Amino acid sequence: MTKYMIGRLTMRAALPGLFAVATMLMAPGAHAAASDVVRIKQGLNIAPVPLNLTGLDKNKVGLGSYLVTVAQCNDCHTTPTFAKGGDPFVGDRTIKVVKTAYLAGGVFFGGTLCSSNITPDKNHLPDGLTLTNFISAMKTGHDFRAKPNVLLQQMPWPYFREMTQSDLGAIYEYLRAVPSNKTPKCP
Repeated sequence: MTKYMIGRLTMRAALPGLFAVATMLMAPGAHAAASDVVRIKQGLNIAPVPLNLTGLDKNKVGLGSYLVTVAQCNDCHTTPTFAKGGDPFVGDRTIKVVKTAYLAGGVFFGGTLCSSNITPDKNHLPDGLTLTNFISAMKTGHDFRAKPNVLLQQMPWPYFREMTQSDLGAIYEYLRAVPSNKTPKCP
């Protein structure tokens, strides 16, 4: 047997193992993990306000930033939505938010409907909600502080309820990292 033949036999014996490893690396979970890395990095790059990462999971914050941005949470939870020179809908090239109003609510929808301030309270809880309360509201449309059977009317919770627990947890972690804002208030 020549060295060439021994090399071919060794390679042939190793191929099933290499194929198994390659298959695991190309599994759907592996693609999702690679995708999350990209979204985490993008989220940290596009965060419109300085983030306080103390005691928080930076990867969750980055993913949450990405999700909050692409879901346009700013549109309903910030008034005014954009700072001067940062409104893409009037042709501005970059997006800029009013940092002192970012996610502080105050968008009036008429009647008694007004968006909530979802920035952290003094206990670092977004809108004063624990993670369990937050996920429940996003999945059911009911804020535990409201009367039974009263659903969030403007919040697109029917769409958010389809998000994974992991994605909702990342949004929550991001909301814990944004600056606390007290203004504006609902009328």
